[in-house]
Amino acid sequence: MLRSADFSKLPAEPNAFVGRESDVDELTHLMRVSRAVTLCGAGGIGKTRLALRLAERIARDHPGGVWLIELADLEKGELRGYVAASLGIAGDLAATIGGRRALLLLDNCEPVIGECAELCRDLLGGCPGLSVLATSREPLRVPGETVWRVPPLAVTGDQSEAVRLFVARATAARPDFELTDETRPQVVELCQALDGLPLAIELAAAMVRVLSVAQLVERLDDRFRLLAGGARTAPARHRTLRATVDWSYRLLTPQERLLLRRAAVFRSSWTLDLAEGVCAGEGLAEEEVLLRLCDLVDKSLIVLDGEIAGQARYRLLETVRDYALEQLAESGEERELRHRHLAALAAMGDRFRETIAPGRHTPWPVMERHVNLFDALKVEFGSACDWAVTTGQPETALRLLTDVRFLLVGSGRKLDMAERLDRLLELDGPQVGPALRGQATILRGELALAAGDRELATSCTRAGLELCRSADDGFGEAIGLIVLAQATGEHDGLARALELAEQAGDLILQALAHGVGAHYGLQHGRLREARRGFEAVLKIGVELDNHVGRSFAHIGLAQVARRSGDLEAAKEHFESGLALVRHVDARQQVVSCLAGLGKVALDRGDLAEARARLTEAMVLSRDAGLRAGIARRLEEWAALLAAEGDHTFAVQLVAASVALRDRQPDARTEDILRPARSALGEVKVDLLWTAGWGMTVEQAVSCALDGALPERPAQPAVPTCQDSRLTAREREIAELIARGLSNRGIADELVISPATAARHVANILSKLGFSTRTQIAAWVIESR
Repeated sequence: MLRSADFSKLPAEPNAFVGRESDVDELTHLMRVSRAVTLCGAGGIGKTRLALRLAERIARDHPGGVWLIELADLEKGELRGYVAASLGIAGDLAATIGGRRALLLLDNCEPVIGECAELCRDLLGGCPGLSVLATSREPLRVPGETVWRVPPLAVTGDQSEAVRLFVARATAARPDFELTDETRPQVVELCQALDGLPLAIELAAAMVRVLSVAQLVERLDDRFRLLAGGARTAPARHRTLRATVDWSYRLLTPQERLLLRRAAVFRSSWTLDLAEGVCAGEGLAEEEVLLRLCDLVDKSLIVLDGEIAGQARYRLLETVRDYALEQLAESGEERELRHRHLAALAAMGDRFRETIAPGRHTPWPVMERHVNLFDALKVEFGSACDWAVTTGQPETALRLLTDVRFLLVGSGRKLDMAERLDRLLELDGPQVGPALRGQATILRGELALAAGDRELATSCTRAGLELCRSADDGFGEAIGLIVLAQATGEHDGLARALELAEQAGDLILQALAHGVGAHYGLQHGRLREARRGFEAVLKIGVELDNHVGRSFAHIGLAQVARRSGDLEAAKEHFESGLALVRHVDARQQVVSCLAGLGKVALDRGDLAEARARLTEAMVLSRDAGLRAGIARRLEEWAALLAAEGDHTFAVQLVAASVALRDRQPDARTEDILRPARSALGEVKVDLLWTAGWGMTVEQAVSCALDGALPERPAQPAVPTCQDSRLTAREREIAELIARGLSNRGIADELVISPATAARHVANILSKLGFSTRTQIAAWVIESR
């Protein structure tokens, strides 16, 4: 006979239930429309606790009874007898339950997953009022089952579920524990490192009785030894973090264990193609990798992490990966797996190089997939290079980096490859020929140039160029000449680079040479020359269907149009450039387009549009960590604020911009300071300048976006902002320079000596921060 329902038989919660409020609400609705719900997730994710809270919530909807049946310690063949005993049934289970409206909570189904599926199928088919709530690492796969993946706790800030859980459990372990300004970011870091895994967070929180939060963070590299202090009354598999993961690992088949430990070679994420190329081998054929991958996803040990470039992306939780790395090290396979990992990524690089080879017109959707795939796997590229350094075998890694050079140096990506490239180039690799070493050394120069180190960029590029010439490497020589022109301003070599590119039929190199020449013309006020260069780049970009190249050309043409006073054309070009790169990781170009649109709106007096565009540009620059870009955005914001009449913030932001770029105030700076002095007075402007100069990057960005000033701004000695002002005479001479007059011509015009004219020109160059007369002329034209 079936025992009558006794809701008190659900175990009382041992402590406060923290977080998952929306999860419980969603599952409550789900249980009303589905008779079989399985909560799936990795060990320690909180499936049992969530199921118990849910069962308590919906108990009154099941007047026929609610039963919790724990299955973790069962052996095969024991399930039906155990369930019958738990329900007090001596006869047939389905017949005895009959039409009761009851709920069966089957907890930890993994050891007897097949028998659970059969039992649920029989009971659900024979008992129309019965509902089943199960917890398991993998679905039961019964008709009508709804699988609900239990997510980790959110770790998005100091009020997130994970942090709240840590604080609640830490307070229970040490009543005087509380979050402070110092410990708050440490707790967030700790919860993020533990993947929001509730069991790991609870074990870590319990350790505050003997360790500080900072000590916990420091010791996370050995998390299994650290988090070994669970409650004595907890199930054995939950007393330590290792026990939880080990319990899950022991339930895997031999092939599943092989794939799990081999997947640990991936530092962040991977695709199916990579898994097949790296993880297949003895004991696991390539055609079986997908099947086992599906099994491990079902068992919640591998996480499906969205899509990249039309391919599913997978990853391991850090806790699971740490365990799998131990298993990989013990297996003796690690060295071979890491070599395969490097080779697989090198093959990806080679495929990208083939798509941009001379004569290939690869459609943009194909190119875009390569770009997005590279961006999503950039951590893997770095990890592969680290392994090459460790083993002292640089050739494959150097070839990988040079194959993807256009992805490494383009679009403002921060990939931290410079130091890795240094270490690879320092290795004495006999297989690294002069052409490869030369191209890699030039690449190092490009990375230095992107970081603003022109001296290092120049020395590396010259050294690499010499190696490429000695090897008769036309591509290397051409790219070296182009980079050298960017680093030094010496443009004599561009004609040779263009000649080599045309001989090879390399349209991408031709576009690069034209683009560098166009920028040179733009910087020196030679707008017709700049327009021709950018138009050549645009023509090639259209021919190749290269959206990034076309966007670059549109940005250049927009700048030419703005300097020429054609704001409508400038706006159209910036919008065209933005539309082309919105959906790829070309942050620098996206930011340039947004900032350009903001400046055009400012020129047109549309301050609302200018603020919207400059805000988006600033946020993207900040999120991408583009320090130089942030400095430029701050100057643009200062101009906007000055136009809005907010001279106080404008002065501080332009000072912060000048400080971040480590340069003297120039003419653009003075355009902001001059009206501020008229409105606020010189003394106050000097004080505001000093306050802005002392801001950190974060403070300056917050000042721009939120209007927030630092509580105690620094007060260092700073360059006087007065030096950037031109006297009336100097402005007159600047106008004559813009007309093309020489020093003697200026002297004749103003009836002064040539020496006096030369002295005035030198003062103008110093105050404006320029080095050539053409820059003065361009500034005058732009300022009109």
